[in-house]
Amino acid sequence: MYDYIIVGGGAAGCTLAHRLTADRSVDVLLLESGNPEEDRDAVKDPTRVWDLLGSDLDWGFEVEPQPGLNGRSIAWPRGKALGGSTVINGMAYVRGHAYDFDNWADLGNDGWSYDDLLPYFKKSENLTADGDAAYHGTDGPLTVSRGTEPSELDEMLVEAAEEVGFEKNMDFNGEQQSGVGYYHSTIEDGHRHSTAAAFIKPILDRDNLDIKTGAHVTELTFSGDTATGVVYNEGWTSDQATVAEDGEVIVAAGAIQSPQLLMLSGIGPADHLKDHDIDVKVDLPGVGQNLQDHLRVNIAFETTGPVPTRTDRAGRGTRYDRVSVGAFKRSAPDLPAPDMQFGLAPGLSPEEPETGYGITVLPLRPTSTGEVRLTSDDPYDHPEIDPNYLDTQKDVDDIITCLRWARRIGEADALAEIRDEEHLPGSEAESDEELLEYARNTAVTGYHATCTAKMGDDDMAVVDDELRVHGLNNLRVIDASVMPEITSGNTNAPTIAIAEKGADLLKEAQ
Repeated sequence: MYDYIIVGGGAAGCTLAHRLTADRSVDVLLLESGNPEEDRDAVKDPTRVWDLLGSDLDWGFEVEPQPGLNGRSIAWPRGKALGGSTVINGMAYVRGHAYDFDNWADLGNDGWSYDDLLPYFKKSENLTADGDAAYHGTDGPLTVSRGTEPSELDEMLVEAAEEVGFEKNMDFNGEQQSGVGYYHSTIEDGHRHSTAAAFIKPILDRDNLDIKTGAHVTELTFSGDTATGVVYNEGWTSDQATVAEDGEVIVAAGAIQSPQLLMLSGIGPADHLKDHDIDVKVDLPGVGQNLQDHLRVNIAFETTGPVPTRTDRAGRGTRYDRVSVGAFKRSAPDLPAPDMQFGLAPGLSPEEPETGYGITVLPLRPTSTGEVRLTSDDPYDHPEIDPNYLDTQKDVDDIITCLRWARRIGEADALAEIRDEEHLPGSEAESDEELLEYARNTAVTGYHATCTAKMGDDDMAVVDDELRVHGLNNLRVIDASVMPEITSGNTNAPTIAIAEKGADLLKEAQ
């Protein structure tokens, strides 16, 4: 019998386990389908991120064929390990813009404004780079760093963006997000700092924390309208865990598997559940709906020779201490926050890192929303994932705008001495129609799946602003799925902040 059962050991689950077990009077069970992999060489090495996608540490999801991508089905990587997707992600630490969270509050979610969440961002953070103390923490479990040795090409890319109208900004998580500079990353002493490494390894000696890995939760259990526990498979055996009378079950399995588990347990759109012969416990039509992601497209330029990616300063310049160049910008001056994100990096592609440079674009305000639905009542079957990319004219216009801005940066005079010709999409793609066709044929996920169990009080909301599932007792969802709208950038940092606040909400309810 536990006070808290946490389903999912990803960014949110690891954070929750750390914070809840600080109270030694409560017992916590953390269940994760994957295994502890934070010390595997390929995981620790920040340069090997591309080796992890599609590996045994990836659930291997694929989306439904997308009309907006000319019928293509693309991979949707999700981490299958203790630490979840923080074990396989690109390690960028981007909180988003204050507007994102103020908008959540304006939608009726009390306590979720930027001012409300800033203390939670600071609480988890151990910033090792320069930063304003008003916005950053230095004694949290999660190391947030920034490379110290920009290469010559890094500096040229920053100069190119400045040349076409970006202001310089060395802290996207500080007073303002707009500008070009160097990303913060979850890297500690040259190694990936996943949430497993940051939040779980330091507390393995807590006797009130029970961690079961290789444990796949198949069902939530109830007594009437009250959650009582979970059923899970550990290897070839099935087991059940229960919570105390005033304990809580916390679903933290991510934006794909949290709604899947809810639906398998009878919580979701009634007609859809009946189609799979699942008894309906609560008809919540919003479960699995409102799926949002950032679409990602790359422009690449060939160079006249090998790119200057290393520096001779102090004999350093490896990928461990190199910075990662990024940028945020508004496409129109009257917008409340940046709606474009850029990644600027050496290499034509991960397979061709020695020549060329690339500029990746992510439109940050998608209006196309998709869904996650069951394919069967088998908890081991992958769900149907349909992000519905480029379904609105606004999203079409935004991807074209982003590509044109990327081309401006890539063609700036600051890069003239090394630039040869545009490699992708190539100079022949000039019209809006040609750029759109390029995007439809090459775009991939930004890895930012969110919003499928959204917070709110409208007909499509799944949880309230204390993250309690509507219509049920002792059941909460605490992960990226509760975002009512996607944030402006990478989603790891805001997911951790959601869990930090969620832990306090749980403690307050005791």
